[in-house]
Amino acid sequence: YVLDQTRPWWRRRPCIDALQGRVPEARIAALLDRIRDPADTSEVRIALLELLGDRGELLPFLVTVTSNERYGVYEQVLRTRGRLGDLSAAPALAELATSLWSNRARLAESGLEMLIAQRGAAAVEGVMDRESAAGRTLINRLRSREHADLTPALADPDLSVARRAVELMLSSGRPDNEHLLDHVVTGPTRDARLWAIYALHRRGHDVRELWAAIDRPRIELPALPEEVRAPIVHRWATETYCDPRWLVERACQTFEPPDDEASMSRARDALIAAGITPTKIQTGAASNGTGDSTYYVIEAAGGVVGVSTLGLFASAPFDDVGDGGATKGLQRILETAGFRWIVDELASLVVTGMPVYYFGHREPLDVRTLLFYWQD
Repeated sequence: YVLDQTRPWWRRRPCIDALQGRVPEARIAALLDRIRDPADTSEVRIALLELLGDRGELLPFLVTVTSNERYGVYEQVLRTRGRLGDLSAAPALAELATSLWSNRARLAESGLEMLIAQRGAAAVEGVMDRESAAGRTLINRLRSREHADLTPALADPDLSVARRAVELMLSSGRPDNEHLLDHVVTGPTRDARLWAIYALHRRGHDVRELWAAIDRPRIELPALPEEVRAPIVHRWATETYCDPRWLVERACQTFEPPDDEASMSRARDALIAAGITPTKIQTGAASNGTGDSTYYVIEAAGGVVGVSTLGLFASAPFDDVGDGGATKGLQRILETAGFRWIVDELASLVVTGMPVYYFGHREPLDVRTLLFYWQD
């Protein structure tokens, strides 16, 4: 059934699962051919790699597979090369293990674990490129397994290497807090000290005094008002490549996020008090028909405004509903009710050093997108 390509892949795949531990020897060659056939369905080839990935005769083909392969096959091939003890796959596996797509990273980590089990940590480290961020990250991972002190990695010029070194420290429990406290003072760079503070924060410590002791380094954006900065930092300063200044600023915040509906309710009540009854209120996600959002869309008396769930922020227009004059009237009402109207100059300001996932990319976004965020 698996070999019959006229069958639907979603029926062939469970048949592959059912062959675990009972593949007829006479059928193995034909099944391996399905793996080698780029025209066959990716899901079938991936499942067969899981089933037959211990067959050494596959390796000559696997080393020819590139990232141009269809979705998922390349990642599974790399994992299989690790399973077969192919040291030449280590750099590519290390690179894939740093992927921000968790399913890809997990496959690579699994492949690396199998490769290390077969060839040993020293052999794997020996083939790594120390000039690459992925290579240094893997070397840190290997050394963490041996309980090595990773604080030197906090000064790595690549943010992802340092951030992942922090994660390794958190999972291993090493170094201890006293060592990290010392590093806040003795770290060779500003960022190394910030990463030590961040690690202590992640271990549950109040780090506000430590941040003050190194003069509270921040990414200064003079055009970004503090009342807008605080909710953006609280909501979005989390990604792997986020500058540690944002991460520590967030750790030291006393900001309390509002209830998701609080701003919308206040805006609605202000409009009603002014004699304007909203004709329609819905989340940004509902307005777009799918996804998640951080704003509401309020339509009233021919105008339309967006009200952020991150605080008392409003903006318009959000679609083709209404006219500018009506919206100006709504603006005046909301400003009187305490809302900050996000004007174009502020809306277009990019918050540097803070990448955020947005439609397949992770990069710094502008204030408007961060306050009025929608993701399919």
